[in-house]
Amino acid sequence: MTDTVDRLKGIGPKTAGALALIGVRQVGDLIFHLPRRYQDRGSVLPLSAALEAGRPVLLHGRLTVRSARYLRRRLHIADGEFTDDTGRLPIRWFNQPWIVNRLEGEVEAFVFGTIGANKTGRLQMVNPEVEIAPISAEVDTVTPVYPKLGPLAGKRLRTALVQALECLDGLPDPLPGDLRREYALQGLREALDQLHNPVVPEDPGDRERMVAQLNAHQSPGHGRLAFDELLAVASVVAGYRARRFEQTAQPIRPRKGFTKAVESLFSFKLTDAQRRAALEIIEDLGGSVPMARLLQGDVGSGKTAVATIAILAALSGGRQAALMAPTELLAEQLHRSLSSSLGAIGHRVGMLTGTVPAAEAKAIRQDLAEGALDVVVGTHALFQESVDFADLGLVVIDEQHRFGVAQRQRLLDKGSAPHLLVMTATPIPRSLALTLYGDLELTIIDELPPGRRPIRTEIRDPSARGRILEFLRSEIDHGGQGYIVCPVIDASSKIDAVSLSEHESVIRDVLGEIEVGVLHGRLGGNERDAIAKRFRDGELKVILATTIIEVGVDVPAASVMVVENADRFGLSQLHQLRGRVGRGERQSWCVLVTGEQPSENGLRRLRVLEGTNDGFQIAEADLRHRGPGELTGQRQWGAESFRFADLMDHEMVRRTRAVARRLADEGRLDSIREDLLGLHPVGEVFAVG
Repeated sequence: MTDTVDRLKGIGPKTAGALALIGVRQVGDLIFHLPRRYQDRGSVLPLSAALEAGRPVLLHGRLTVRSARYLRRRLHIADGEFTDDTGRLPIRWFNQPWIVNRLEGEVEAFVFGTIGANKTGRLQMVNPEVEIAPISAEVDTVTPVYPKLGPLAGKRLRTALVQALECLDGLPDPLPGDLRREYALQGLREALDQLHNPVVPEDPGDRERMVAQLNAHQSPGHGRLAFDELLAVASVVAGYRARRFEQTAQPIRPRKGFTKAVESLFSFKLTDAQRRAALEIIEDLGGSVPMARLLQGDVGSGKTAVATIAILAALSGGRQAALMAPTELLAEQLHRSLSSSLGAIGHRVGMLTGTVPAAEAKAIRQDLAEGALDVVVGTHALFQESVDFADLGLVVIDEQHRFGVAQRQRLLDKGSAPHLLVMTATPIPRSLALTLYGDLELTIIDELPPGRRPIRTEIRDPSARGRILEFLRSEIDHGGQGYIVCPVIDASSKIDAVSLSEHESVIRDVLGEIEVGVLHGRLGGNERDAIAKRFRDGELKVILATTIIEVGVDVPAASVMVVENADRFGLSQLHQLRGRVGRGERQSWCVLVTGEQPSENGLRRLRVLEGTNDGFQIAEADLRHRGPGELTGQRQWGAESFRFADLMDHEMVRRTRAVARRLADEGRLDSIREDLLGLHPVGEVFAVG
């Protein structure tokens, strides 16, 4: 596994250098490059039997490119023809100019694709997969078809992987035999052999089932690698949990009068779900093991109120609390909320962000260190080495998915085993929550405050902008307020999207005397705060903004959210933006304006949002469409971060989480984790550096 790829026949220094640029340096890096699908070459059809529109088929014959041309700058078309002893079929390739050089003259090839009909009804095949091969090639095989890997593709890549398999003699298996037997898992070597060089069963029915399993990524080999990958992540997370249980926390028990103090904090009645969540947290705070709890709830469910109760419990027990937020706008909102509620009953609340003046920041740090400040709300500025606490008892992190595990740990290290409460207003599917936050206990607020009406969501194309702005004017005339969100501040030749700077003049012209505020990340903190305050106070009726208003803006009168180029955003982000309205008793609307030529995939996502206000359903759809990166907010995540595992496989997620915790309890976790991380780097996303 540690042999370099240049030891493989056919991979010279130039190819090895190109592979190194994409992270493939050793045979071990290469061997986990799995086939995209499998061709059953025993099912090659003669063309005469395959001419049935809509059917994917594998053909074997002669292929020729007849012509190639650019119709316009971004549209290249190449036309060709496939022939065998039974007939001919036109082939057309769109935007694949390299096909002309690859298929010089007539070549023998395997062709895989779907036969369809063009506008005139003539049968053809469009953008098929092509592999050049001699007509005498062995066809009674199940052949893996790999995604291109740097300069390697097709038969050349298959040849390299066959050699790589031969280097695996003596490959150590990171899973002990008892675990493999308990969960009926293949050995690692056996799994890799099956995936790269499947043995064809003699029975036709068994052969068909095996190929179907392989192509659905549901074979025993796929299952083994998926288990390993999820266990690699679960083992890192379980390590944090095990270390937490080794610590001893100072229990926090609220003093007499706490219940009465809670009742004085809010002008509204808590929901049953909020009360249940608060009781779970207070019970954890009273334990000798540091609390580590994830508070999850949909937009507008009242997580801040629950967090305020938790902070008050810490203060009542004589400890300090820190609340960290990802943006200054959200930090400012939370500081105002806590200053209003906790400040009214005698507690001192400070704020520490990057824009707080130096002298003021110095005074806040001194008060924290001396114990004169009870609560601090801040952004990443709280990580600074110069920030010390007299007695940090509780850390609260809002919008947890915006921070990494290492950042969370740096703040916890500023106290002696402080309790931890993390919150997210981005609903996370349970399987992903268990994967990402397996070291945390989960509390869900599954109830919205009474009187909230479901937000009506509509999809519109750009031609409707005039009508949308007139509707917004009508809402303002009847006491409402509104947001208009643009994806970018300035116009760019690289991004085809409505910019805030371009749109501002149009909006001001249409809305006339209605005052519009502009809010984006380039403004200073004081200016942003002043604009947000004027909007909250009703002086401004419309906010034109970037996604900076995704969190941290709470205006009950706001009833219209307009999102430009909505098809460019992820579902969870759109759901967050939609959550800025519908916070009062007014009927509210969210209008999703598409780009000029939205993709079908983009429209499909928007229809999900149009059909439901349930954040958990939306998060499930976002996970399917875009991968965990969109939900976690971590750039290093993406659909490709998990190479083998399906995070929608709830049972395997649950199983690997339980296995990791058991291995930790048995004292076997550290060595197994090290071996797994050597094979599956996705686990390193969670490692504290």
